[in-house]
Amino acid sequence: MTATVAVAGMAAWRWTHNHPPYGPAALAVTSSLSLVSYAEAQAALGEKTRPPLVSDERDQLVLGRVTWQPPPEPLDGGYFAVFLIDKRSNRKPGDFVVSDPQEDVSVGSAGVDNRIAERYAWLRGAGDVKVGDSEWRSNGNRLGVFDEKVSPLTFVARFPYVDEPGRKPTVATAPVGMSDLLLALVSMGPDGQVYWAQRLQG
Repeated sequence: MTATVAVAGMAAWRWTHNHPPYGPAALAVTSSLSLVSYAEAQAALGEKTRPPLVSDERDQLVLGRVTWQPPPEPLDGGYFAVFLIDKRSNRKPGDFVVSDPQEDVSVGSAGVDNRIAERYAWLRGAGDVKVGDSEWRSNGNRLGVFDEKVSPLTFVARFPYVDEPGRKPTVATAPVGMSDLLLALVSMGPDGQVYWAQRLQG
């Protein structure tokens, strides 16, 4: 009897622990993506923030905006992950710059991103990519938003042009078109729970 109660209690805790406190509809998310010049990127980010450095005239900059209304509950240790993925290669940009407040947004990747890719087939570019027979490597970065008040979120991503035929880039590269891009918002819990993912563009 005691063991049965313990198992039932654990199952109830696990369900509660992994159950989203709210769904994407509660945020009424809107978004946009556009190819921009360096000057346009600078204007969008504000005078205090510099866009990613463009080292080749064939490099491309993509401006993104994601806006949501205040959620029913604070993130409270969780976060929103924002993914921009080139659907052709399932790779993400390596360089992101975000507008203020930058201290509430991180640029990088995490092991939990692989769980997102496993759970959502359309987001398989969120995880690592296989290079060789047994090696996996991060394929770029995503944004982590740790304060629900960071809305609208404005970012600029760089897609570098790689003019080396023998080189296999591990990040998304130019040339890229708007139809090639996927933008997604993922809600994460404080213990790495993948609550839900919403396709915003692409």
